[in-house]
Amino acid sequence: MAGNERRPDRVAAAIQEEVARALSRDVQDPRITGAFVTVTGCEVSRDLRTAKVFVSILGDEQAKASAREGLVDLAPQLRGPIGRALRLRAAPEILFKVDESVAYAARIETLLAQIKTPAADADAADTSVETSGDDEHRND
Repeated sequence: MAGNERRPDRVAAAIQEEVARALSRDVQDPRITGAFVTVTGCEVSRDLRTAKVFVSILGDEQAKASAREGLVDLAPQLRGPIGRALRLRAAPEILFKVDESVAYAARIETLLAQIKTPAADADAADTSVETSGDDEHRND
């Protein structure tokens, strides 16, 4: 039974690859191709009947909403080809979930960069003050 516990993980990785391949090569829907859609992960239920595919969508809000609609419409069309590609008895139902972690990480990076910039400027000012103070002591 230990091998069966890891099977959903293996199937999830294979589904993630197949969905990413389909999105990059086969999808012609302008709603999806108009935004930058990246497959970031996949979770499969233990019975292999449901697959949650996590995607990151970059673009403006209109492009994101449009891409979400396109992915919802695309999900049933991917079920058959993925089932055949993975040679599964029953193809899993595909549910697309938006993964906000990439956008969240970008926001954190921006905030950290903003914090570091004033700190670096303050450090430079402190160094120049200390240097000028050191020069005064050396002249004495």
